[in-house]
Amino acid sequence: MDFDLTDEQRSIAETVREFVDRRVLPVAQENDINHYLDMGIIEGMAELGLLGAPIPTEYGGSGLDYVCEALICEEIERGESAFRTLISVHVGLNSLSLLQYGTEEQKQKYLVPMAQGEKLGCFGLTEPAAGSDVAAMLTTAIKQPDGTYLLNGQKNWISYATEADYELVFAKTDPKGGHRGISAFIVERVWDGVEARRIPNKLGIWAGSTGELFFSNVQIPAENLLGEEGGGFKIAMHSLDQGRFTVAAGAVGVIRACLEASTTYANERHTFGQPIGKYQFVQDMIADMVLGYETSRLLVMQAAWKKNRGERNTRETSLAKWHATESAFNAANLAIQVHGAYGYSAEYPVERYFRNSRAPMIYEGTTQIHKMMQAEHALGYRKMNG
Repeated sequence: MDFDLTDEQRSIAETVREFVDRRVLPVAQENDINHYLDMGIIEGMAELGLLGAPIPTEYGGSGLDYVCEALICEEIERGESAFRTLISVHVGLNSLSLLQYGTEEQKQKYLVPMAQGEKLGCFGLTEPAAGSDVAAMLTTAIKQPDGTYLLNGQKNWISYATEADYELVFAKTDPKGGHRGISAFIVERVWDGVEARRIPNKLGIWAGSTGELFFSNVQIPAENLLGEEGGGFKIAMHSLDQGRFTVAAGAVGVIRACLEASTTYANERHTFGQPIGKYQFVQDMIADMVLGYETSRLLVMQAAWKKNRGERNTRETSLAKWHATESAFNAANLAIQVHGAYGYSAEYPVERYFRNSRAPMIYEGTTQIHKMMQAEHALGYRKMNG
C-alpha cells in the first residue's frame, strides 16, 4: 500500500480545499442557522466535476479514483456536512449502483446527466418500520399484465428527497419473498403518484435536505427495473458499501475541522497568563483528536486502496465507517470542551460539527450494526469481506 499521493490526487484535494475556503466556509454558519440549502454551492460542486468524480468519463464523470473521492469528501465535510451528504446519496448510493447494474440505455438516460451534475439523485431504502432490517420493508412494486410495475408505499429519512430528479427505490416485487423478494427501480420524481416532503426539526445538518417519499399507484416502465427482479437486496448492499465509504471519508474531514478549530483557539485563548494550549488537560483533548484523525484516515485509505484494485472491501469500509464516525463525534465533543462556553455558541463552528456528526453514527449502518459485522468476521460467521 503506497501512502504517497499522486500529483493528480494532491491537485484535486487542493482545488476542493480552495473551493470550500472560498464558497462554503464563509456562509456555513449563516446557512446552518437559517436552515438554508445553498443550491449555488451544489452548482459549484457540479462545475468542478464533484458530482461524478468516480464515474468514468464515457458516462459524463471525471474518471477519478477512490483516493480522490475520499479526499473530496474530507475537504467538503471540513466545510459543511450537508454537501458531503449529497455526494453520499447522489454519487455513492445512486450513481455507482447505476454504473454497476444499469443497462447501457439506463446509463445513458440517467447516469450521464447525474454525473454531469445536470440532475440529482437520491436513494430510497429506509422506511418507517424498516431500517437495519431491510427485509421488513412494506413498499411494493407489483408487476402488471402489461409488464409495468405498480409502486405503492413510503420511504423516510431520504437525503435530498425533495431536490432529487431521479430516485433509486427498493420495493417488494414478491411481498412474501423476504430478501429475495426485493427489487430496485429507477423512479422519476415528476411521475404521477410520486410525492416528496421535507422533514423539519432535525438535530443537525440544518443546511441540508432530508425528506420522505410517497408512492401512490406509480406506474414504473419495465425498462426502469435495475438489475434483475428479486436482485434488489444485493444491489442495496453494494450501494451501502459505496455510501459508507463516502461517510467515513467525510467524517475524517469533521475531525480535521475540529482539530484545526481547537488548536487555533487553544493558542489564542489565554488564562492565567498563558495560552490554554499549555495546559495538559487541553493537550490531552487535542491528542485524542490527532489520534482519531490519523487512524480514521488510514482506515479510509485502506478501503480506497482495495476499491481501486477492484477488491471486495465490505469489511474494511465497514470498519472505516464505524471508527471514523465515532471519532468525529468524539472530536466534536472535545472541541466544545476546549472552547468552553464559546463552544456551546454558534459564534464558533464546533457546536455545528457536534450536531452534524451525530447522524452518521446512525445512517448507512448504525454503530451497532458495524460492530456486529466486525465481530462476525472475526468469529468466522461471515465470509471474509462478505
